[in-house]
Amino acid sequence: MRIRHCGDSMLLVELDAVIDPVINERAIQLAARIRGRGAAGVRDVAPGYSTVGVHFDPLQTDLAALERAIETEFGTLASLDTIDDRTPIEIPVCYGGLDGPDLENVARLAGISVDEVIARHAQRAYRVYMLGFVPGFAYMGRVDESIAAPRHRVPRERVPAGSVGIAGQQTGVYPVDSPGGWQLIGRTTTVMFDARRETPSLLTAGDLVRFVPAKEC
Repeated sequence: MRIRHCGDSMLLVELDAVIDPVINERAIQLAARIRGRGAAGVRDVAPGYSTVGVHFDPLQTDLAALERAIETEFGTLASLDTIDDRTPIEIPVCYGGLDGPDLENVARLAGISVDEVIARHAQRAYRVYMLGFVPGFAYMGRVDESIAAPRHRVPRERVPAGSVGIAGQQTGVYPVDSPGGWQLIGRTTTVMFDARRETPSLLTAGDLVRFVPAKEC
């Protein structure tokens, strides 16, 4: 573990430099424990793939004490090497057509049929590694390597909310209308983010998600 200073109001806790479910679970649990301490001046704690960002008010925070607390909490997680089973959250998807304008391109790049792309995308449960980009956008992985597809060189100016995309071995759902460069293979009617809900984001880091081909689109 390494703690880096990012300006005068953020610490970046680096657990490792790899994308790994166990490392990610440590990051998520470490973030929860730091948050749970309620240290003075700490404004936000955000887990990433293998990092934790700790945002704080430099005028209210004892930085040395905060770093010691992080080291203490990490010490209790160093032996974590398993992940508790979770029930996947099912998200129905209408694949292809106007809902998935890049599905045929992904199939072409993979050298397989459209139906096989759908089957391979829907066959596994995906881990939510982190939230970012826009509110409620969950970075999930890993996609079957055979259907991994690169981002578009030129992003779309507008991707409709609910669009399901692939970028490399990541997959995700655009929670709101936004620009985006992922390969769009389908769309869901599930509301991924609603600021009026008690918990605005449907997904959180550590969740499991399974995409289910919709029977009616």
